[in-house]
Amino acid sequence: MKTLIINDLAQNCELDHKQMASVRGGHGTSSQSYSLYPMPSYAKTVNATQNLTQFQNVLNETADGSAFVSGVTANNNTSQFGQNNLLVI
Repeated sequence: MKTLIINDLAQNCELDHKQMASVRGGHGTSSQSYSLYPMPSYAKTVNATQNLTQFQNVLNETADGSAFVSGVTANNNTSQFGQNNLLVI
């Protein structure tokens, strides 16, 4: 049989079963045990599906097929950006 010594009580006396069960961390009337510092759980399950679909169709027809027009220019500056982020905490 093991001996439990509690040094931080206000009284210096021996505790009976009921008094000992009322001490935090002891066993009460139920079979459940209470811990002063519960063990943390770091287990995570992440099932993530990310889809990023982008389409860009740029058509630039200026003086296309014209035999008598010269010096015609057209500039298209297009840009497209897409991003998928997943943050697991």
